Amino acid sequence: MEYIPNLLFAIVLIAGIGYFARNINKLIRNIKLGQEVDASDKKSERWTNVVRIALGQSKMVKRPVSGFLHVIVYVGFVIINIEVLEIIIDGIFGTHRIGLSVLPESVYGFLIGAFEILAVLVLVTVVIFWLRRNVIKVKRFLSAEMKGWPKSDGNIILYFEVVLMCLFLVMNATDTSFQDMASGNVISQFIAPWFNGFSVEALHTIERAAWWMHIVGILVFLNYLYFSKHLHILLAFPNVYYGSVEPKGKVNNLEAVTNEVKLMMDPDADPYAAPAETAEDDVPAKFGASDVMDLTQVQLLNAYTCTECGRCTSACPANLTGKKLSPRKIMMDTRDRLEEVGKNIDANNGVFKDDGKQLLGDYILNEELWACTTCNACVEECPVSINPLSIILDMRRYLVMEQSAAPMELNNMMTNIENNGAPWPYSQMDRLNWAKED
Repeated sequence: MEYIPNLLFAIVLIAGIGYFARNINKLIRNIKLGQEVDASDKKSERWTNVVRIALGQSKMVKRPVSGFLHVIVYVGFVIINIEVLEIIIDGIFGTHRIGLSVLPESVYGFLIGAFEILAVLVLVTVVIFWLRRNVIKVKRFLSAEMKGWPKSDGNIILYFEVVLMCLFLVMNATDTSFQDMASGNVISQFIAPWFNGFSVEALHTIERAAWWMHIVGILVFLNYLYFSKHLHILLAFPNVYYGSVEPKGKVNNLEAVTNEVKLMMDPDADPYAAPAETAEDDVPAKFGASDVMDLTQVQLLNAYTCTECGRCTSACPANLTGKKLSPRKIMMDTRDRLEEVGKNIDANNGVFKDDGKQLLGDYILNEELWACTTCNACVEECPVSINPLSIILDMRRYLVMEQSAAPMELNNMMTNIENNGAPWPYSQMDRLNWAKED
């Protein structure tokens, strides 16, 4: 009978981690639906970005208030969950605070005391975040795409953190042996008097209940991540690593188009020099992107990593002037469509069955794409190196090169460039007339 709690704990732990692993495999499969990208270049710069941006939160603190608050939650959540290792060992082997058997009491007390201080800081910060979302109502949290589930998701995670931090403090406050220690109960010593009227058995029951609810809550939180914008907790690091290390103003070119231009600019080039099969292989099946399978794996990783913080949209000049474009919505739509495709594959034995829908048109409208000024403000603002502009450009390429669906103004400009070598409707002979004296 004494081993039943250990066995039950092992079952809960295996079930929680197993379900999480299953969903992560599904996530990886969905990302691999995209086109492969070679990210083997500039490894040192990529790792530097991971340390500076993902670990060091350098872009987050560009907005000092929200950035500083986020750092508190980030540091607190990561450090406090170190204690999860102790909980897992205790749960499997039936020990109690195994850390005390490994570390000197003073060191263990210092660590738990630091955890308690961080727990209070996290609680205060989470309350501030909740007030910003629901009372102060910061403008970037009120956009149309933030209605319904996105709004609820943002609040649910805050409630999760409040409950987990409170359970951690209650667990320490009702642990009589821990409260008898000379150090460690920095905060919980002020909570312990709330339970003065309880018997030793009742305190033990409360401590065990808080312990179980804490670890089960962490496992539930872990599995909730897959369905939440808070996947960025895990994906921010690979996303920053695979992020672009090119200058932000640089726009990638389609290799097939580049080769054609090179041939046009070199009159001595032999267009028939390459074998026919090679030339055919160089031409992509589709120019640009109309659905998630046409995007790159990095772009799909971007979609899953999006924190929905809205910094990109709040800096977008098109959005600020009343246009429909919201870079945040572009990422959210891409993720929603990718999830829809993933569910389609699950329902059809691992094969995607055409559902008559696509990202372009059913999720993202032409009007949104053409509102973009390609200023890179969204790319610069994102705290985890997401690039909404790359998706916008690929979808505009599809509209122009596959559907000839560019706005009239752009079609006129491209026609003028083709005929006159300049975007203006003047022949090459007349292009310098403006410089002539009257």
